[in-house]
Amino acid sequence: MRRRLLAVLLALMGAAVLLALPLADAYARGRTDHLLLQRRSEAVRFADLADRVRTNADRSELSAEIRRYASLYGAGVMVVDTAGGTVARAGDGMAQVASKALDARDRALTGRPTDRLPTIRPWGPDTVVLAEPVGRDERVSGAVLLAAPTDAARRDVMVRWSLIAAGAVAAFAAAALAAAGIARWLMRPVHDLDQAVEGLASGSLDTRAVSDTGPPELRRLRQHFNSMAEAMAVSINRQRDFVADASHQLRNPLATLVLQLENVEPHLSPGPGRAEHTRALDEAERLEGLLDRLLALARVESGTAERIDQDVSEAIRERVAAWAPVLRDAGLQLTASAVQEGRRAHALPDAVGRILDALLDNAAKFVPAGGHVDVAATLRDGNVVVRVSDDGPGVPEEQLPLLLRRFARGPAHQNIAGSGLGLAIADEIARISGGRLSAGHREPRGLAFELELPRARGTQPYRER
Repeated sequence: MRRRLLAVLLALMGAAVLLALPLADAYARGRTDHLLLQRRSEAVRFADLADRVRTNADRSELSAEIRRYASLYGAGVMVVDTAGGTVARAGDGMAQVASKALDARDRALTGRPTDRLPTIRPWGPDTVVLAEPVGRDERVSGAVLLAAPTDAARRDVMVRWSLIAAGAVAAFAAAALAAAGIARWLMRPVHDLDQAVEGLASGSLDTRAVSDTGPPELRRLRQHFNSMAEAMAVSINRQRDFVADASHQLRNPLATLVLQLENVEPHLSPGPGRAEHTRALDEAERLEGLLDRLLALARVESGTAERIDQDVSEAIRERVAAWAPVLRDAGLQLTASAVQEGRRAHALPDAVGRILDALLDNAAKFVPAGGHVDVAATLRDGNVVVRVSDDGPGVPEEQLPLLLRRFARGPAHQNIAGSGLGLAIADEIARISGGRLSAGHREPRGLAFELELPRARGTQPYRER
């Protein structure tokens, strides 16, 4: 956004600087008009002299005057009669602009003096032609043609245009520096707020916006955001504390209840009473496991542990070795394919192992005997991706988003042991670790879970070999 704001400001300032172009053109036209006034006054003087020519002496005086002028200014001067014949001539500049001179002569012989010249710019024209009629109205007896060089005028225009260009560049540079400072001043609190929101979204409840610069509106926004973040953190922490405290407080009486049920069992005679007792004991133990999972989830959500670099490849080998006998007893085959050495990630301590425990436990419960479970480690955009897939029956498409929710169980799996919190805890661990856990279909059938974790700090992005 800062670049876009700066681009808009620079575009506006560039458009303002373009106003120097009309200014430069106005000076060029003004300098042309000044040259016209100068040369026309001299042409008028020559026309008056030509109009008074009566004798050879007058003609000689006119010729001497235009020669001095041509020599002094490097111009070409010609006096013609009504038939176009040359009365007097000096300088050689007229030959270079013969066509323009003819047009100017024809206008002057009709009594119309030159009232406009082509605008003089640094690149030309080199010479301008103007004509002045000799005599007035119906008594026009000839014309004075003046071919004036424009070297001095073009030099003046060049100098003034250079000054205008330098001023425009300096003004644009100063305005660009000011725009960069303004953009930085405006965007610094916005960037700080963006980082704070990103931190809160990643689960860091102690993240706050710290920048105290920028306009008053953004400073007030920072204060309101920090107040909102503080209130949200307090609310979430209270909720987590309640879950953790409730789980912890319920564990002791529940453990006592389980112990009492176990102590009663030897005194029960075979029959319906013993079967009901067994079911009650199973439900109490199931409730005890549920409380343990709730307490574990509250601890994970508290986010007190710091992320560390860890060896993903080693964690996969350890958990596969630990779960292989369990899955073998369930009639499943567990393999680890495409796991290269040295895959490292930056996550919560033992995040890979704890998440793999949840995923493999889920496979052991829901994949029928004779199935196959595979663990693989691949790369995606430089990050480590751990994939756990099976060839079980899978779940319908509409139930995939429910797999990572708390207490979510499919209609066909209501009677399978479990609390419905294992995958939710794994998803929370992945999120707090800066990664993500996703569920999808495996072709041609089955489920595939993908755990993506950021690479270890200080390492180059991985490349497939």
